[in-house]
Amino acid sequence: MITGQTARKKTKPVHIGSVQVGGDAPVIVQSMTCTDTKDIGSTVRQIRRLEKAGCEIVRVAVPDREAAAALPFIKKKIGIPLVADIHFDHRLALAAIASGADGVRINPGNIKKDGLRIIARAARESGTAIRIGINAGSLEKGILNRYGGPTAEALVESALNSIALFEDAGFHNLKVSLKSSDVPTTLEAYRSISRKIDYPLHLGVTEAGSILQSCIKSSMGIGFLLYEGIGDTIRVSVTGDPVSELRIAYGILRGLNIRMVGPEIISCPTCGRCGIDLVKLVQKVESRLAATRAYVKIALMGCVVNGPGEAAGADIGIAAGRKGSGLLFKKGRVIRKLREKDFIPVLLEEIENLTAQGS
Repeated sequence: MITGQTARKKTKPVHIGSVQVGGDAPVIVQSMTCTDTKDIGSTVRQIRRLEKAGCEIVRVAVPDREAAAALPFIKKKIGIPLVADIHFDHRLALAAIASGADGVRINPGNIKKDGLRIIARAARESGTAIRIGINAGSLEKGILNRYGGPTAEALVESALNSIALFEDAGFHNLKVSLKSSDVPTTLEAYRSISRKIDYPLHLGVTEAGSILQSCIKSSMGIGFLLYEGIGDTIRVSVTGDPVSELRIAYGILRGLNIRMVGPEIISCPTCGRCGIDLVKLVQKVESRLAATRAYVKIALMGCVVNGPGEAAGADIGIAAGRKGSGLLFKKGRVIRKLREKDFIPVLLEEIENLTAQGS
């Protein structure tokens, strides 16, 4: 843990299928498919890509009964827990529970209270986990009018009201999220709810945008909260291929020394001394190691100034020398000279040996 970082608040453990969230479990990384759930083949293929990238719980949209009916067929073909995302119609949640969903995400802002009570009873009988997913874009009208908009206080009140409803129904297998596309609102809401409840918190900045904007917003919103010891599971929201969410999510966790999963690549910004195409080298190494789960710190430096000395903490690295050549180093110690055409094959072989030794 880095200096100044707050120890993570211990929350009640909740099980989504085989995966525990909260308690002593690590911070769990989630994602959501962007396929039509009724298209079982496409959905399964995307989930398998997400699994390969490190996704530990996956959510799928269930907008109709046909999508709910597809859940058992999808679940049979994947290796991670499956969560159904439900809006508007409580009967879809019942259908998802009956279809064996490991968890259900409901939005109290667009489901009537009587429907929520029915969901609570069904989930209690089946042992299905529920996420109360409060969203700034769909808060209850009464709460919106009282606060004059989707403020942090409004999000928290909606969450507390929904938690009380589920508890009154005898249901406690809950996790909670309070998402806004506004980072300060997100931070304030999660800080407040964390002081009031012991249920696991699912962190995220909703509608975060393209990969660059999402990386910025998610790193601030999710990263600040994790640094303060808040949060048990995270989902980075990206417009586009959800596989990209996993790289950002694990990057946030690695950056805070919370979970050291996957390769960490450090590289210099390049300058006039750079004698190789460092940008292409970094891109190729990232691409080739995208499915690697073992942690390894790799330094890719454009010149000897930023080479073994400044990157001495890296497990392995390359520092460019004269044009078309470079130095392979481990833990700051030069191992041998390489030609540029050998950078990637030699580096990948060395990394494979390192990760095999650590497994």
